[in-house]
Amino acid sequence: MISRLIDEGLFESANPPRLTGARCSGCATVVFPRQDSCPKCSDGAMSAHVLPVTGRVWSWTLQAFQPKPPYRPPTGGYRPYHVGYVDLGEVLVEARLEAARAEIRIGLPVRLTTVTAYHDEDGTEVLTFAFRPDGEGER
Repeated sequence: MISRLIDEGLFESANPPRLTGARCSGCATVVFPRQDSCPKCSDGAMSAHVLPVTGRVWSWTLQAFQPKPPYRPPTGGYRPYHVGYVDLGEVLVEARLEAARAEIRIGLPVRLTTVTAYHDEDGTEVLTFAFRPDGEGER
């Protein structure tokens, strides 16, 4: 099966998945996704910064209704899914959480993965990032 990333600018690599944000040269603020100016000091240059692959759930909810466009539902139609903020140490990343409701809790150790967002008209699988429980991260 042919696949592609939903937005290559979000990723440092696809296999294994690594997200890339940006770090300010002036105040060291880290952002995701990348942007051209610092939201904190506006003085420093922003440069690419590869983010950690593990973190902890900071907050979460159930996305119970279909998002507005440009969201594209998967084959078979929309199904509710969990989303949350994942604390990667230097930055919080909003992401899909690939976990059963019974597993999700604030502080849950998670690891970056990719999941199918949808399929293009030609059948190409379009991948996005998500986080799944990381048993190795338990304390």
